[in-house]
Amino acid sequence: MLRIFLAVTTMALAGWAGTTGVAEAAPAPAPAVTPTPTLSPSPTPTCPPALPIGASVTAVTTTSVTLSYSIFFRPPCGYDPPMTVSLFASREDAQQWRAPVAQAVTGPERYGAVTVDQLTPDTEYWYRFSDAEGRRDPYWIAAVRTAALEACSATATIDSQWGTGFVATVTVRSTGTQTLDRWSVSWRWAGDERIQTVWRGVAETAGADVKIRNASYNGTLAPGGVTTFGLLVTTSAVPDGLTLACNR
Repeated sequence: MLRIFLAVTTMALAGWAGTTGVAEAAPAPAPAVTPTPTLSPSPTPTCPPALPIGASVTAVTTTSVTLSYSIFFRPPCGYDPPMTVSLFASREDAQQWRAPVAQAVTGPERYGAVTVDQLTPDTEYWYRFSDAEGRRDPYWIAAVRTAALEACSATATIDSQWGTGFVATVTVRSTGTQTLDRWSVSWRWAGDERIQTVWRGVAETAGADVKIRNASYNGTLAPGGVTTFGLLVTTSAVPDGLTLACNR
């Protein structure tokens, strides 16, 4: 009996040891993997099919030009003021942004005017715009010419007058340093004056605006040279005088 008991006990202990001994370590769970988000590219802004900036010439003198400008869009489709306007000596220089001869900076307004001065009389320039960040506008490029130096002067004398008209003589004098090959005198009537006859000149009128250009035989004037032309005018009130402008 004792042998049987020991055998049974031995077998039981062996079975218990096989099930409760040092067990194989269970594999550690894999760490959770956080998926990397896919970055989508930034959307490209859709800009209106229009120029972001525009300009026009509003005034010229012999040494300056004044431009009115309008900035229509903000970045990224346009610009923020102030803008720099650059003047170039030729279209080719302007296209390449090469050697600007003059510059001016606008004010903070999106719609305003800017004057560029210290220019040469009777000279053509090409202008372009850039912003404070150095971005050069690729679209707007245009030409402007400064006014010519006064080449002549004109004065009028009323020789005779009556209740419905007058006769006047206009003296044209060359004031430049070069010989004139043509001249024109212009003015604007203040009332109902109308030219009936012109001698030693050719009239070109449009309403109240009058221009008399030289005849074929008196257009050439050396420096300091003088010529005249005459007018027969009808009017309801004879003016005290005429304010004339003379140009080449």
